[in-house]
Order: sequence, then structure tokens, then C-alpha cells
Amino acid sequence: MAKKNVTAIDIGINDKDRKKIADGLSKLLADTYTLYLKTHNFHWNVTGPMFNTLHLMFEAQYNELWLAVDLVAERIRALGYPAPGTYKALAKLTSITEEEGVPTATEMIQQLVAGQEAVTRTARSIFPVVDAADDAPTADLLTQRMQLHEKNAWMLRSLLEG
Repeated sequence: MAKKNVTAIDIGINDKDRKKIADGLSKLLADTYTLYLKTHNFHWNVTGPMFNTLHLMFEAQYNELWLAVDLVAERIRALGYPAPGTYKALAKLTSITEEEGVPTATEMIQQLVAGQEAVTRTARSIFPVVDAADDAPTADLLTQRMQLHEKNAWMLRSLLEG
């Protein structure tokens, strides 16, 4: 009797599609982590008349992003691939640029809108392979991420009006 390979993954998604999905999720993880770091930085360094509002809003957003990186990384692992976990690896994969200085509060909001929208685009870009592979768990994760990032972008944009 042949011994079964207990490390093989047989979840109904072929290896090639699992790899494509994991690669896309790695980009999502990098964008999410970079946005987390940027949002936390702005939380620490925001000043001005909207300080309290922005300080609290940024805190709520970075806390949610911190939880999200774990969800995305764990999905990559469930698909059988290692999640990128170093600054170097994440920096290569992200589409979000870091801020090296301390921008004004308005510039912070503008950058975070752009970051929220970038994460949404990255999540949306993974859908074709996810749909083709009938990967409902990843589709659910992506849908939840996009809904949240679109809402955050709207809330941040609302602060720029008026």
C-alpha cells in the first residue's frame, strides 16, 4: 500500500491557480501592511485643528489594518505558500509609497485616500483567477477587504470637502 503524502494540498484548486492566488494575496498583504504602517505613522504625527478627529480615525483604521494583515497572511498559508514577512519582501511587492517626512493633516488624508484606493485595486485585481478557480474563501476575503477600504476612502475623502 502506497503511503499518502500528508503535506499535499487537495482543496479543489490546482497548484498553478493556488500559486497565482497566493502571489496576488502577497501583493495585497504588502499593500495592507504598508498602509497600516503609513496610517500608524500619521496617527502619531498628525497636528492641527482636526487633531483629535484624525488621531482617533487613524487609530481605528490602523487597528483594523493590523488585524487584516493576519487574515491575508493566513489565507496565503492555507493555500500552501509562505507569506512574505520582511520589510524587504513587502517593499518589493507593495504599490503604496512610504512617506519620509511629516506632511500636513490634509496631505495625510489625501495620501491615505490614495492608499485605501490602492489596496482596493490590488484586491480587485486578484478576482479573475479567484473566480476561475472557484475559490470562495478568498473571494469572500477580497470582498470584505474591498468593502472596508472603499468605505474608509469615502470617509477620508469626506474630510477634504468643504
